[in-house]
Amino acid sequence: MKYLSNKKTLFTITLLIFIILLLFVPFRTALVFYKENTNNIEAFLPINEEDTFQLIWKHSIHLTDVIEKYIVMDNKNIKQMEIVYDEFGIGMPSNALEGEEFVYENGKYHVKNLDNIFPEINLRNGKTISENRLVWGGKDEHMVYLNEYFKPGAWFTIKVEDLSLWQSLKGVRIHE
Repeated sequence: MKYLSNKKTLFTITLLIFIILLLFVPFRTALVFYKENTNNIEAFLPINEEDTFQLIWKHSIHLTDVIEKYIVMDNKNIKQMEIVYDEFGIGMPSNALEGEEFVYENGKYHVKNLDNIFPEINLRNGKTISENRLVWGGKDEHMVYLNEYFKPGAWFTIKVEDLSLWQSLKGVRIHE
């Protein structure tokens, strides 16, 4: 009987350790949206290294889309690769820096070959003109309006991190 009791205890301890590991060991890489400058996860998008995504926002003066294209690096930094916009205006580049390429294609200005690397991105969801979008997928086939997940005017910090199941349960999974 003592042998069976020890086996049950060992099984119970092993099961508890397995459940704890399952809950708390990071297993999923994601684009994580933290509320403001906190550790509170508002939402996340499962993503892999070398995946690309876009943040699209409406310029508040000329009211046209500005597209910022990013790639997830293997060290979990975020690299800005390109900016696309329709018109020159406040805050819009009028040329390219050394190593970058400034072109006009299909009625839009492109600043390509950007090498801006960020450990995180601070972003405010538009308040007055609230049409910010997140686009992802191999052919940019998925898109959501940030208003579906965040209040207009809210700001958040975006990072690429590995999430545990427990952390994933704290935020809302972004999906089409």
